[in-house]
Amino acid sequence: METAIKVAFATTDMLHVNQHFGSARSFAIYAVDPEQAELLEAAQFGELAQDGNEDKLAYKIQLLDGCAAVYCQAVGASAIKQIVAQGIQPIKVHEGCLINNLITDLQNEMKAGPSSWLAKAIRQKQGPDPLKFDQMEEDGWRE
Repeated sequence: METAIKVAFATTDMLHVNQHFGSARSFAIYAVDPEQAELLEAAQFGELAQDGNEDKLAYKIQLLDGCAAVYCQAVGASAIKQIVAQGIQPIKVHEGCLINNLITDLQNEMKAGPSSWLAKAIRQKQGPDPLKFDQMEEDGWRE
């Protein structure tokens, strides 16, 4: 799965997205490509309150390093800023959405033509195009 992107889901049961980002007790982290998905990690945090305490966010965001997106039931403005600053797309979904359905939707989007955040995540995973400058030269580009 060398072209897979990593995505996280805020969950208590590893089946549904049913947690607010800041108070999430656990994340299921998957590698997803257009054809398959693999659970990479189930990170557990224990019971956390929705109390505005920003300190608990740093560890969660650090854990999401390398993820293209995090699916959650809700996420606060401060957390959104911190998540986006790390290059991670926060995605709010309705409570109880099945993780498998969200993965299938993501795979279908990968096949059909990704949205802007997903296209960016795929490009970052693939790295720079080694023929980019050759194409620019062919197109008449000059310094």
